[in-house]
Amino acid sequence: MRVVSIDPAIRNTGYAVLEGDHRSATALDYGTLSLPQRLPQSACLRAIHEHVLALIDRWRPDELAIEGIIYVQSHRTAIAMGSARAATVLAATVHDLPIMEYPPSCVKLATVGRGSAGKHQVAFMMRALLHLQETPAPDAADALAIGYAHLIAADPIRAHLFKERKYI
Repeated sequence: MRVVSIDPAIRNTGYAVLEGDHRSATALDYGTLSLPQRLPQSACLRAIHEHVLALIDRWRPDELAIEGIIYVQSHRTAIAMGSARAATVLAATVHDLPIMEYPPSCVKLATVGRGSAGKHQVAFMMRALLHLQETPAPDAADALAIGYAHLIAADPIRAHLFKERKYI
């Protein structure tokens, strides 16, 4: 299986492309799409959409995995995050990709073993589990973790661990 996974945000969207299963996953590509503060939000959304389209065109994944909606205290932040998520989802629907979302706590539980793990713990585990040469940046690590959790969820023996996952 090949999956593109996205940790959506207006300014720093993490992305990853994983292949294999959770026992032998390989990171084909990962990083962070960083956009400058001076760029209007509409331009950021377009850049996110185009970047995800380019990832899909290049890697031809079977599915897309994305972080589920999280609780935030600021309605502005929630709207911005939802918009970045929508730009990603729209790119996947252009290619008729199945889209699976995972709550952050499930991703952390699957990859670190603790649903409340910190960003540095997620990054460390992604380096270890995927045999990376360096520890990935936080947003890229989150995207790698989302993809890795998706590979675990695809295993019928472990799928029960993801009661909150859903296709969107």
